[in-house]
Amino acid sequence: MPLWKRNLFVCWFGCFATTAGMSLIVPFLPLYIQLLGVHDTAAVERWSGLAFGSTFLMSAIVSPIWGRIADQRGRKLMLLRASLGMAIICSLMGFAHNVYELTALRLLMGSVSGYIAAAITLVATQTPRDHAGWALGTLSTGTVGGNLIGPLVGGYLAEVIGLRNVFFATGLMMFVAFLITLFLVKEAFKPSKKASVPWREVWRMVPNPRVVVTMMASTFVLQLAMMSIQPIVTVYVSQLTGPSRHIALIAGCVVAAAGIANVLAAPWLGKLSDHVGPQRVLVVCLVIAGLVFIPQAFVTSPWQLMGLRFLLGLASAGLLPSINAIVKRSAPEALSGRVFGYNQSAQYLGNIGGSILGGQMAAAFGIHYVFFSTAALMLLNALWVFTSTRDRHNKHRAVPHPSV
Repeated sequence: MPLWKRNLFVCWFGCFATTAGMSLIVPFLPLYIQLLGVHDTAAVERWSGLAFGSTFLMSAIVSPIWGRIADQRGRKLMLLRASLGMAIICSLMGFAHNVYELTALRLLMGSVSGYIAAAITLVATQTPRDHAGWALGTLSTGTVGGNLIGPLVGGYLAEVIGLRNVFFATGLMMFVAFLITLFLVKEAFKPSKKASVPWREVWRMVPNPRVVVTMMASTFVLQLAMMSIQPIVTVYVSQLTGPSRHIALIAGCVVAAAGIANVLAAPWLGKLSDHVGPQRVLVVCLVIAGLVFIPQAFVTSPWQLMGLRFLLGLASAGLLPSINAIVKRSAPEALSGRVFGYNQSAQYLGNIGGSILGGQMAAAFGIHYVFFSTAALMLLNALWVFTSTRDRHNKHRAVPHPSV
């Protein structure tokens, strides 16, 4: 097996393990906060939001910093740092005495995270150009799969072994990711002088900064659009079903439908992008995703919503992997860690902004308008990507882009 492919599979497991570990605590975080002495419902909700969102906010801040160090010291080192750091901190959460310690540890978790960004950078720089789309698409399924499995396993483990023990189990899972990364990932890293340039000089060294900035903005818009739906899914399902004891289960199936479709389609769309170009796949998937959002506002049953969410998952499977493939082609290899770090920050900020925007818009205008606004964001983003990458795509077809 080629080295790049073995590293891909190891990084896939690492992304799956760390993402599943991060999402394991989602179902019972409010219950754990109550266990720590917070009993007022409003206070539990407030602290749950702070503890959950603080990790992503801190990750958005530090991602470019870790990206720069990855360019200077190597990507494997960042994989080891992130997996071991998260294993230790997550285990410490099981010993928290109060909500302040828990929130502080969640902040610290965000500051040492970065496994996924480092994995994307390692895979993108090691994979041959004609296999980059497939490799990045396959890698993304680890993250999506972890997000799917994590909450299900977390809720089950909380009932079987107790809330605190889930943190220890999560830490163990992340430590396993550390061990397989330590012994199986191979990287012959040679630092470049370019890796030490100040951040203001980075954009001068990027052959086409307009394309890279467009991809980062697209990442933010994509996550903003996708996450804006998450806070309202359960409420929307309850409106469609009426009184039912199975609302949580049905809502979980609706959310999972998109993730399952994403896992199934991402490698295939990645391989397609290797043949026709990631720009084309990205634009087409943006248009399809935007159009699929519209009928979701008019469904009359949760099963219709589930079917449309499955179609959305098929389309969204080609989005972030295509963006990463375009960034790989557009950024010098010596600066890829920093550039992917900026892109990861945009993704985290989109997650935070989308969660806030969706709930506020639904409260102010109604749930249906969230779907309309999300569709508009996706279609406008498709137009922007098309106009920004068209000249670049045509140039690439005429003259192959030299590797840096």
